[in-house]
Formats: sequence, C-alpha cells, structure tokens
Amino acid sequence: MPSTAHTLLLLLAGTPLWTQAAPTPAQRADAARLTAEASAACVAAQPFYWELGDATKPLASGRAGDGAPERDTRMAIASASKWLYGAFVAERRQGQLTAEDVKFLHFQSGYTNYRVCRRDQTIAACLENPLNGRGRPDPATENRFAYNGGHLQKHAVLMGLGSLGPAGLAQAVQQALAPALGADWQLSYSQAMPAGGGVTSAGDYARFLRALLDGRLQLGALLGTQAVCTSPQACPRDAVKTPIPSAERWHYSLAHWVEDDPQMGDGAFSSPGAFGFYPWISADRRFYGLVAREQRHGVLSMDAGEKPAVASVGCGRQIRAAWLDGQPRR
Repeated sequence: MPSTAHTLLLLLAGTPLWTQAAPTPAQRADAARLTAEASAACVAAQPFYWELGDATKPLASGRAGDGAPERDTRMAIASASKWLYGAFVAERRQGQLTAEDVKFLHFQSGYTNYRVCRRDQTIAACLENPLNGRGRPDPATENRFAYNGGHLQKHAVLMGLGSLGPAGLAQAVQQALAPALGADWQLSYSQAMPAGGGVTSAGDYARFLRALLDGRLQLGALLGTQAVCTSPQACPRDAVKTPIPSAERWHYSLAHWVEDDPQMGDGAFSSPGAFGFYPWISADRRFYGLVAREQRHGVLSMDAGEKPAVASVGCGRQIRAAWLDGQPRR
C-alpha cells in the first residue's frame, strides 16, 4: 500500500493508481457486432460483411444489413488493389525497394494524367491511351504527392508487366504472393490496372492482411515506411491531390495509407477502395479488419459524405475502436 505522500506524487505526475482491465475476446466481439449493426455510421454503410482478426485467424465477423455479402463473395475492391500491388513489389524486390520504387509507391512519380482503361487492353496500352496523356509524366506533380493510378500503371511497365492484360496481371501478382498466401489464394482483375482493377473476396483479402501481420509478406515490416504528407492544405508544396476529405490529414506510405490525422486518426494502416471495400491493420500491428461491400452509387459525387469509401472508413473506424476497447459505438 503506497503512503499518502507517495499517492499524492503519483496523482501530481498524472500516473493512474489502477488500470482498466483489457476487454475479453467476447466483450470485443460483442462490441464490434453491436457497432456494425446499430451505430449511425455503420447503418449508413450497410449492407456489408465485416471481419476482425489477428495474425493467426479471424476472431469476429458478421453480416450487417439486408442482402449483405458473404465472406467468400467476390467483389471489385478498387483502390484496395494498391496495397496488393505494393506487396507484390516488395516480394519481387525481396524487401529491398529501390529509390525509384519508393517514389512510385509514394505517388510522387509525376505520372498523374491517367484516367481510363478498357477491359481488353494491356497495362502498357492503357497507359499510352491518348486520353491518359500517352503515358507522359506531368512535371508539375513530380516529387509531390498526387493520388492517381498512373503511378502504379507506369511502375508495372517498368517491372516488365506492360504486355500483360487482366489475366496476366492477376497471374503475376498471385505467383509473387503465393508462397505466403497459398496456391489457392484468389485474385482477378477486371481491367489491367494495378491501382484499381482488383476483384477478390473478404476472405482472400483477410488472408493477405494476416500475412502482413505475421511477417510472411515483406511489406509487413515496411508498413508506414517514410510516409509522406498528402494534404494540399497542410503541405501545398509537397501535395497536389488527395481523396481524403479536406478536414483530415493522412500520410501515405508504400501503396497504403497511414490514418494519423492529429484529431481523428488512430495510426491504422489502410487502403480504402472507391466502392467501399475498406481493409485495415491496427497501428500496433496486432489486429486486422475489413468492411467489405461494393457500392457504385455516390462514387462520382462531389459530396464526400456520399462517397462509399468515406462511409466505409467512418464505419470501419468505429468497429475498430469498439473492438480495441470493448465498448460499442452508437
């Protein structure tokens, strides 16, 4: 029992006299489920499938909303494809990325004129489309963060993948990741776009996240590496364009985000897709999670609140917070 004087010193130093017990697995799961089903942020994002887990296995999951997808439902994951490509590059480089790799994966290469890609085109043909500036870089965006699929499209060409169509791209990524994820891991591409053409299921993406957590994939040790400023408001000399709402300040690492906004962020690593597929890894690298859905309505809206990606991030954050402290959100 500490003396009265010692107790006073602890209080003055801001040291708690006791610590709250960590939530049990059951408390975590119940809090996450209640949040997914009933919180205002998650009701706005329904229907969706959600899952949380650690490096070894799923720990909690469920379907929220009428007509929610299943764990094995295949769907377009849009920009969640970027994280997969970053892992592909790290595997091909055996974890030793070049300065050029980092520049492209940080979206600072200047290849920002990219807009469209037909389903029957190769990676190189998509890049060289006249509507995409014939694959030329923009000097005004070089060495500055500018969110655009052209960075990875050009990088894939430099990696020798330019002649590949959607099936060839999928095969290349699968072959690189198969030693860590297994030969039965499934990924396809609707278009030959490393940055946004991926099609997979929540179950297969969860397997990818577990391999990042347990170190089977090289990118797991590189999460958050050399993250760069992405906000034109916060760093106008270093950032040109970001999909993150202007009220927040995130950073960008190797083909994935770091949610470290001083007010709203918790440091999680993530790669939200435009159609609402939102995978993440907690800042302490203990847990993974995802909100899995494919919603096309609102993608092109000028109102950030109508965008599926923004809604899924809002919901996913609350599920993550509920899981971490065992308290459901409303």
